[in-house]
Amino acid sequence: MRGIKSIREMRDWSEEQRLQKKRIALVPTMGFLHEGHLALVCDGRRRGDLLVVSIFVNPTQFAPNEDFNTYPQDFARDRKILAGEDVDILFHPSQSEMYPAGYQTNVEVDQLSQFLCGAERPGHFRGVATVLVKLFNIVRPHVAVFGKKDYQQFLVVRRLVEDLNFDVEVVGFPTVREDDGLAISSRNHYLSEQERTAALCLRRALGRAEALVQQGERDGKGILQEVKAEIANEPLARLEYVQLCDPENLEAIETIQDKALLALSVRIGKARLIDHSLLRA
Repeated sequence: MRGIKSIREMRDWSEEQRLQKKRIALVPTMGFLHEGHLALVCDGRRRGDLLVVSIFVNPTQFAPNEDFNTYPQDFARDRKILAGEDVDILFHPSQSEMYPAGYQTNVEVDQLSQFLCGAERPGHFRGVATVLVKLFNIVRPHVAVFGKKDYQQFLVVRRLVEDLNFDVEVVGFPTVREDDGLAISSRNHYLSEQERTAALCLRRALGRAEALVQQGERDGKGILQEVKAEIANEPLARLEYVQLCDPENLEAIETIQDKALLALSVRIGKARLIDHSLLRA
């Protein structure tokens, strides 16, 4: 595995591979790798002749009161893990390399960014869209793999690529979970043992909604009430949002006609946890 820090070197490598008709796969990450990331890496490996994994904790997607300065990082550990995963390039630019002095350009996906996490974290998806445009222009992948745990981010990336005519195939990989159902996330590192147990309320709440739909419930209000009640039963959990919406445009829906996205965000201790379920009538 070759490590690359500079944009110029990354571009030169990609250009050389493209001239040789090699198919490049990209897995963008913010590091502190876990089994969810490694599932994306394995999928990316299958989809390209060459695999690039990026590690960059992107400051522009964090608000001033969020956890940018404390976001878990262990680059030496990440590099060791990736060296055993048949990765060709580890791209790990510095903040000054990606956002040099005088930088002032941003990219925004207007409508999709207004809902769910976008409403709770203004500017977050502007930062996500901006850094991904930069990564696509630098790495020039043929395919990029994203986890669907952050379903809204997946939709934003897919819209971005279509609207700006990037020649990149965007692949969404299903949420990877622990054996007890908790969605794997770098922010799970923040949880104490007691909080880790409390976090299972997210999966229970989604499971309750799935069971209701299987039993014939189609009323969105009733489903949301049951989900909220399940979260409220956990004293350590603070519900940030729960919404039932169209899985393509994220607009709120009142009745499940065919399929719907149930998305929720819950704070437990220092951790902000998100999860979702696609409900089918």
